[in-house]
Amino acid sequence: MCHARRVTSESALPSESNADCDVAALATVVATQRAELDRLRNAAATAAVLERAKGATMALTGCSADAAHEELVRRAEDSGRTLVEQCWITLGGLALPDPLTTERDEPTEPGSTPAVPTPRGEGPSDRHDARVLARIAQALVHVRDPRELARCLREHLAGRVRADAILIFTSGPAGGLELIGHAGVTETLATQWRHVPPLSGVAALDTIRTRQPCWLTDFERDSERYVLIGTPPDRWLTRAWLPVVTGDAVAALGILRTTGDPFPSATRELLMEVARLCAGRLRSLLPSPVQVADRTAEVVQSVFEALPGSAILLTPLRSDTGRIEDYRIDAAAPYAVDVAGRRGRALVGLRILECYPTVVGESLWEGYRHTLTTGEPYEGEPFEYQDVVAGVPETTTYSVRAAKLGDALVVTWVRHDRADRQEQRTADVQRLGNLGWADWNLVTGKANWSPQAFAVLARDARHGPLSLGELPARVVPEDRPVLSRAIEGLLDGGPPVDTPFRLGTPAGTRHLRLVAEAVNDADGRPLEVHGFLQDLTAQRSAELALVESERAVVTQHGALLAERTLADRLQHALLPLPRRAQQLAGLRVDVAYLPAQAGIHVGGDWFSAIELPDGSALFVVGDVAGHGIDAVATMAQLRFTAKGMVITGSSLTGALTRLNALLLHTHDTNATATMVLARYEPERRRLVWAQAGHPPPLLLRDGGARYLQRPKGMLLGAKAAPSYDEAEFHLEPGDRLLFYTDGLFERPSEGFDKGLDRLAEAALGLGTEDPGALSPLLHAMLEGERRDDVCVVAVHLPPEPA
Repeated sequence: MCHARRVTSESALPSESNADCDVAALATVVATQRAELDRLRNAAATAAVLERAKGATMALTGCSADAAHEELVRRAEDSGRTLVEQCWITLGGLALPDPLTTERDEPTEPGSTPAVPTPRGEGPSDRHDARVLARIAQALVHVRDPRELARCLREHLAGRVRADAILIFTSGPAGGLELIGHAGVTETLATQWRHVPPLSGVAALDTIRTRQPCWLTDFERDSERYVLIGTPPDRWLTRAWLPVVTGDAVAALGILRTTGDPFPSATRELLMEVARLCAGRLRSLLPSPVQVADRTAEVVQSVFEALPGSAILLTPLRSDTGRIEDYRIDAAAPYAVDVAGRRGRALVGLRILECYPTVVGESLWEGYRHTLTTGEPYEGEPFEYQDVVAGVPETTTYSVRAAKLGDALVVTWVRHDRADRQEQRTADVQRLGNLGWADWNLVTGKANWSPQAFAVLARDARHGPLSLGELPARVVPEDRPVLSRAIEGLLDGGPPVDTPFRLGTPAGTRHLRLVAEAVNDADGRPLEVHGFLQDLTAQRSAELALVESERAVVTQHGALLAERTLADRLQHALLPLPRRAQQLAGLRVDVAYLPAQAGIHVGGDWFSAIELPDGSALFVVGDVAGHGIDAVATMAQLRFTAKGMVITGSSLTGALTRLNALLLHTHDTNATATMVLARYEPERRRLVWAQAGHPPPLLLRDGGARYLQRPKGMLLGAKAAPSYDEAEFHLEPGDRLLFYTDGLFERPSEGFDKGLDRLAEAALGLGTEDPGALSPLLHAMLEGERRDDVCVVAVHLPPEPA
């Protein structure tokens, strides 16, 4: 957003060291004088309107000035209006054109209020403004919210001052703005400007802070100084922001116009009168602090209704000196009770000293004050409080906690009577453990259950508890014999039982548990059976779900293992690894292949190293994208087809072209692959090779390492008609040539070129004693996790005998 620009010339600064202080003091004085002048202007304008209304009333009724003032005050009180609003209504009803004047464009309508003489100094425009203000004042009486207020103002000001849009802002949280009413703007724009942070360069915010009107009549200049509302902002070329003082608060009334004409002085005076008219009505529409407190109390009360304990909301009542004399109860939980036995909502509105008269002087009274002052929660030690119940003193122990909520306190307390504590703990245990106790008197035949026992057995408490003999008949048929034997054992004086069983209910099957023991007499005969019934449905459901999950994991693991084994066997069948180095066309050939470690990643890397019928040698290294059965199948197809094509006389580039067509027309998975083909002729030590998107071979010669220059070639399966070229290279005695797949050097954390540089550096470290040993190279390149398959073919031309 744009901010207001301030440019200060250094040459204009005073040379004295205290110049800044003088300027600041002068600015403060000027601001104070402006505020006082504005106040005087408002007072003078209000007094002028009052005098005009008094004069009109005196002219009509012939009463005195004091009687006219009293009549205006009486009318305002009877109608619920402010005195200013009543004055404008009176003037609007009377200020019709004078029939004796020369202006005949607005004849008096039959039945209208008789004309009165025009006050001295009041011209036709004044009468028009009075009529507009009167109509606005009459309409404002029926306005129900700020949104209607904005619509009402736009309706009455559109023709008079060409107001195209109306916005009403009030001060928001942290000094920002809140849009409370609007008319003539879209809902999208209103939503965008509903909450404005406290930024500089916002005209409405400046109006609220200074309580001064802001007239924006030069769009180019204003757009540099202020953040202008609108999409685009030049929709409204002129704007006015007027302060609406509603007591201690200030609102900003925005008048937005599409016209670029300035605001004449008469229009400015009219709009300032409109702002003063809106003050009284806006004051009644905005929530007062008391109303906000009432809404807070309503919200807290709704929360309290769901609380199982005792809690109240206290608002401090202070004396003229600010000392807390008492607290008012504004919300109370249903379990909150005072010394007179009043509970819950019956306490709302009462004073704390009415309900608990002896708390004054106790430590918690000071704790309340400390919490209101500092905001720190108060949690006191258990203390004794003396209640008077039915005229008899009774001492009770309580623990009280208080927390600040706005300007009020939320107070909760717990009663520590032994019987109450034990009863509450028992109820909590039954609720949390989802169990209920049960007693069966075998002598009287009566049974006694806790309410939770009825809930566990899904039985209506109105039907009473079941006897021990009736209990097995209610469970599922498969569990009746087990439960019957357990109960018979108890009735025979046997040991305690812990028996699970299932119960069918309309909501489904419940998994329950009976834990009980018998109380025997001196002869060993059972007199009573007591114990508890527990609902284990949730636990049992979790156990069953866990078992099913474990079974699914085992099944999935077996399937994955079978797929891994199948793919591994298939690859070993299709790609057998030689146990030792091979001798092909005078070259030593060593091969290394390592599958990926994590999961089932048997992939599509492969090699071929064979001697052709004419005595030359063929070397092939390829890599199919992906892993698993599909990759292995594609690998087999390409490996055998490539060898077959070259053996039957196809050129290397011709073989790559046909393999590309094979992938495009016979595979449904859009597979791609890279490949390098090399043919070595021992007579001339000539190596002819071609590639399809594959990394170049690495040459180790005379203690150095370099990559062969790749001929043109695109990876297989990427394009319908690719072009492939061949390259020629001559080996010298002692040369080593490495063909490999990208799993040897690629890492997610480094680039392609960096990986190749690392491979060349590692290859230089290979010893010459065993030129075909690849273990040191693999160890150096594959430290840590391996994400892809690795295939390496090392070709070595032995040095000539000395």
